Amino acid sequence: MKKLIFLLTLNFLFCTYLFPQQNMPPGTYTSTNKKAIKHLEEGKKNYEFHKDVDAEKNFLKAIEEDKAFVEPHIAIAYLYMEQNKNKEAINHFQQAININAKFFPKCFYDIALAQFETGLYDDAGKNLQQFLKFERVSPLLKEQAQAYLKSAQFASEALKHPKPFKPVNMGAGVNSADYEYFPSITADGLTFVFTRNYRMKGAAAQEDFFMSKKSNDVWQASVPLTEINSNGNEGAPSISSDGNYMFFASCINMYGDYGDPSRKGLGSCDIFFSQKNSGKWTNPVNVGPPVNTANWETQPSFSSDGKTLYFVRGMVSREGVKNQDIYVSQVDDNGKFSMPVKLGPNINTSGREESVYIHPDNQTLYFTSDGHPETMGGLDIYMSKKQADGNWGQPINLGYPINTYNDENSLLVDAAGRLAYFASDREGGYGGLDLYQFELPADVRPSNIMYVKGKVIDAKTKQPLQSNVDIFDLETQQPITRAFSNSTGDFLVVLPTQKNYLMNVNQEGYLFYSDNFSLKDVVVDYDKPFLVNIALQPIDTGVSIELKNVFFDVDKFDLKPESKTELDKLVTFLTKNKTIKIEISGHTDSDGNKKANQLLSQNRAKAVYDYAVKAGIAAIRLSYKGYGDAKPLLPNTTTENKAKNRRTEIKITGK
Repeated sequence: MKKLIFLLTLNFLFCTYLFPQQNMPPGTYTSTNKKAIKHLEEGKKNYEFHKDVDAEKNFLKAIEEDKAFVEPHIAIAYLYMEQNKNKEAINHFQQAININAKFFPKCFYDIALAQFETGLYDDAGKNLQQFLKFERVSPLLKEQAQAYLKSAQFASEALKHPKPFKPVNMGAGVNSADYEYFPSITADGLTFVFTRNYRMKGAAAQEDFFMSKKSNDVWQASVPLTEINSNGNEGAPSISSDGNYMFFASCINMYGDYGDPSRKGLGSCDIFFSQKNSGKWTNPVNVGPPVNTANWETQPSFSSDGKTLYFVRGMVSREGVKNQDIYVSQVDDNGKFSMPVKLGPNINTSGREESVYIHPDNQTLYFTSDGHPETMGGLDIYMSKKQADGNWGQPINLGYPINTYNDENSLLVDAAGRLAYFASDREGGYGGLDLYQFELPADVRPSNIMYVKGKVIDAKTKQPLQSNVDIFDLETQQPITRAFSNSTGDFLVVLPTQKNYLMNVNQEGYLFYSDNFSLKDVVVDYDKPFLVNIALQPIDTGVSIELKNVFFDVDKFDLKPESKTELDKLVTFLTKNKTIKIEISGHTDSDGNKKANQLLSQNRAKAVYDYAVKAGIAAIRLSYKGYGDAKPLLPNTTTENKAKNRRTEIKITGK
């Protein structure tokens, strides 16, 4: 495309009737030196036949013959821009402008682009302003010039107000003489997974995953993830908050990776998935349609809610991958992905978007783009916050020197929102690209979160259990996240602070578990997670559990809205276990009249009974009873004890 643009520009220059100077006849060059003109025309022919070295020599010879010859200055400037030699291009554009500023007004536009791409923002702004003064400017080019002018002004101000930025190399445990990039980290900050591009003796370059563990605040020697790595290339890992799931990208054809049919691809690059089972990663599988297509899907980021996948999709064409945008897909209860949806215009542009990363707060999105107006040039890193209506807010450029006129990419932010990680080939590293960390400026940090660690066990045998752990917002009753306890019974979830939560745990053969907890007014300390221990009761006659998320107002028996999720879990449990019979019991503390307490507890138990019957549970399987203060859990001697004695329970009366 650049070659075509340059060739057209040369043709315009040679067809000077399109850009006539005042009082000059059509077809006249700005030089009468025959040798200079010959070299210019030879250079144009060289370029048409892709002989760029010869073209450069001839353009320079034309200038040497006549230093005031405008056309070869412009021609070689465009050649240098195509070769990303922007400093050389600026020099020749400037000479053309100095010789005759009105000869080719677009020089002001193009020198500004070259200056913008080398960080000369003030100069770029001045030249764009000059360009916009010309009357014969096409509406489209005028619009583009105004957009670049806005970017130049933003970048100039950013240079004057640099962000604090002190990157620290992550050390020899992570970095090597090879290339390390595309990092991912667990919510507890103790497991770091990244891509390493290395070359074994006598072999081609290879991209594989490596993992490092943190001990005593030092990243230990990284080891390859042999269960996931293959003979092909793996890249862009996204490890879940609890470290038990991983999505990644691999570019594999329809026949599989080096003959491995389990690693077949659907197109250019696809997203794959692996799960940790008994401490080992399962054989990766293709996520499949509708996430993967015949196009280019890569750079996945899996959210902490356990059900949302962000990724980059680009359209494959003869010219390569184009139209890169960020998409999102939801995972349903059966593990099926929904049809991906492109994020809105606050995220995606007509330019290129990539390196998407959803922070564990599930509200803050980091990504790179070269299409937003507030840019330092090239790919910049941006942050966007999810709004109350579910849309993404206006993106914020992370500022200078995090962003520069070069391409920036691969940003990762830890769960605490304090440390960010990125890849760089800056001086002082171990070689190639190294991974660095730095403190993220306060104005682009995510929301405060805490990670919650728990363990699920059998209440009788004390053995660990694998089970679903569902967490809801207690006030809104909306699901927040779903976790899965592993073979050791452990699970980890990340939750925003300043909220109250409801937790339900389900496992076949056991009574469901319910509880609630608050992260309001907690002191956030990422070295001290919020801990929960869950003991599931095996289904057996006589076993009882408390419905901790059934709520009533004081001295009333009308179910509060916050009870709905808990009651629906009870209905689901009874629907799945069709032979079980239960007694629903109400209990009060010892305050007040005993007869009134007994009646209140009876009515509260009946309210739960009525809800279950209305939901379709056969009344013959249910009974209810109010015990008043007859069966206290604790002595009614303190406010805390009395609160625990006011409760609703279910007891299995038959299997």
